[in-house]
Amino acid sequence: MQDKEQFELLMLQYNQLKNGALEIQKMIANEDFENAMTMVKSREAIFLNCKCMRNYLELKPDQEEALNKLLDELRDLEMTNIKKLSEGMDEVLQELKISHKTEKIQQAYDFQELQTGNIINVSE
Repeated sequence: MQDKEQFELLMLQYNQLKNGALEIQKMIANEDFENAMTMVKSREAIFLNCKCMRNYLELKPDQEEALNKLLDELRDLEMTNIKKLSEGMDEVLQELKISHKTEKIQQAYDFQELQTGNIINVSE
């Protein structure tokens, strides 16, 4: 295959990764984390293929510029997805802490007539 065809194939695969990142972004917004994780795992082979192709190809300056522009877009999308997931994880951790506190308080006051109450540390 010629270098031009290889470059077009490389760009096609990077565009496929970019479209995948957009789909993952939609899945995260819809809280469809199972399918998002499946899609992330399925993209690993494409990333490896792109890496191998990039090592093999000798790019012209205009090709390098076009590729770098696409890579910047892909990088931005991936960072946006990571940021959204991190924010979601922080929210879940906060809710989990509140839930644990509530459960401790409920258990402290949930006793039978023969039992005595418990002392709990509410500062936790």
